[in-house]
Amino acid sequence: MRELLKLDRVTAGYGESIVLEDVSFTMNEGDSLALLGRNGVGKTSLLVTLMGLTRLHGGCIHWDGADIGRMTTHKRARAGLGWVPQERHMFPSLTVEEHLTVVARPGPWNLQKIYQIFPRLFERRTNMGNQLSGGEQQMVAIARALMTNPRILLLDEPMEGLAPIIVQDLVRVIRKLVEEEGMSVIVVEQHARLALSLTRRAIVLDRGRIVHDSDSASLLADGDKLDRLVAVA
Repeated sequence: MRELLKLDRVTAGYGESIVLEDVSFTMNEGDSLALLGRNGVGKTSLLVTLMGLTRLHGGCIHWDGADIGRMTTHKRARAGLGWVPQERHMFPSLTVEEHLTVVARPGPWNLQKIYQIFPRLFERRTNMGNQLSGGEQQMVAIARALMTNPRILLLDEPMEGLAPIIVQDLVRVIRKLVEEEGMSVIVVEQHARLALSLTRRAIVLDRGRIVHDSDSASLLADGDKLDRLVAVA
């Protein structure tokens, strides 16, 4: 498969503060990756580094063969990086449908396809951003990223603070994206076993460095190792 993303000894952080050190990995088109680790080890920082929102102190980030280390965030989005931040960033003055159409770019993901996988958003399409539940806002955030027709989807804690029934809906959507749509996905998720069940590969960070890299299934099957690495039940 074609190589899509490559990090080569990336060291990055905020100002002079280093958060990620010597991080290297590659992803091919259609790969799915669970990015795991305890709180504060650099998982979110890795995603925002991919989007160009940290200071790159060393190493290279290659996207589809091109070095994007100095590329601006909006150009990375246009190049095909779709980011779903933890904060969701809803605009209270926009309807659900306006949230989706304002960022739309040509490609297979359009309103019709979005409403097929998120029927709840079709029902809420005229509601304003501040009239939605937390789960509905998360659906909008994912749908909005899909409307940019990305080649990779970066999901930062997509299940955080959501009701179980909403989590089930989002799990269904993410599994569909990975297994049926063949979309490249990186999932940052505190619920490690859930993330591993949705992805084919797993990376564990500790203090900004990669301390484990394997297929998701083998890590999921080794409960003792998983608990040692991420301290989850």
